[in-house]
This record gives sequence, C-alpha cells and structure tokens, in this order.
Amino acid sequence: MQTFDLTQKDVELIDEAKKKIISLYEDDKHHVGAAVRMKTGEMISAVHIEAYIGRVTLCAEAIAIGSALSNGHKDFETIVAVRHPYSDEEDRRIRVVSPCGICRELISDFGPECFVIIEMDDELVKLKISELIPLKYTRS
Repeated sequence: MQTFDLTQKDVELIDEAKKKIISLYEDDKHHVGAAVRMKTGEMISAVHIEAYIGRVTLCAEAIAIGSALSNGHKDFETIVAVRHPYSDEEDRRIRVVSPCGICRELISDFGPECFVIIEMDDELVKLKISELIPLKYTRS
C-alpha cells in the first residue's frame, strides 16, 4: 500500500473537519464531520445526518461531496472524516476515521484520483482512494 506524507494543507483540512463537528455536534444527530479540498485549495465541510431509522442516515463525506458538486466543483484533491466522541465515552479525542464502503464508492466515482486521510496503526496517513477500494466495480 502506497502512502503519502501529510502536508500542512492536509493538517488544515483535518482541522476544518474537526471545527465543523465541534461546532455542530449533537448527540444522536451529528457525530461525524468531513472536509474535502479541491485542487483549487477551496475546502467544503459537512456533518453527517443521523436519523432515528438507521438506513436514512447520510454520511458526512457524501454530504460534503454533494455540496461541492452542487456548487460546481469536480476537482477533488483530498478528503477526510473525523468522529466526535459520544458523550459517555472516556476518550474524548476527535479522531480521523476511515470512510465506509458506500463513501469509498462515492469518492472513487467522483474523485478517482482523490487522496483520503485515514488513521492506520495510530498514525495518520494519506493514500489514493484506489488503495481503499481495489478492484472497483465499473460499468465496462
């Protein structure tokens, strides 16, 4: 698996996702924040939307990508998601989390060259989405 060094821009992207979930965290509604950076440097962030019926829940990465696309952006460079601790958790750190399978598909569909920041072995790493979704399904 090929990983890439985090840059100062990547740290700023993580901070953007953290700011979003810190400002909008609400127990049983918003636990995950995400931020996507375009190749232009612009960042778009969002929180996930949790519904009482689990299958209606929308991931923060999907909402950030949808917001970017809805505003005319297609040039995704890097994406990251972070999870706010639940109110009863002892470890109160906001952690970088790996995208779920559906979000991996979405990132790959709309940003096939996009980097993803995840935590592996207690270390933050950056890798291409293709590393997280090998042998991806395609129409051809």
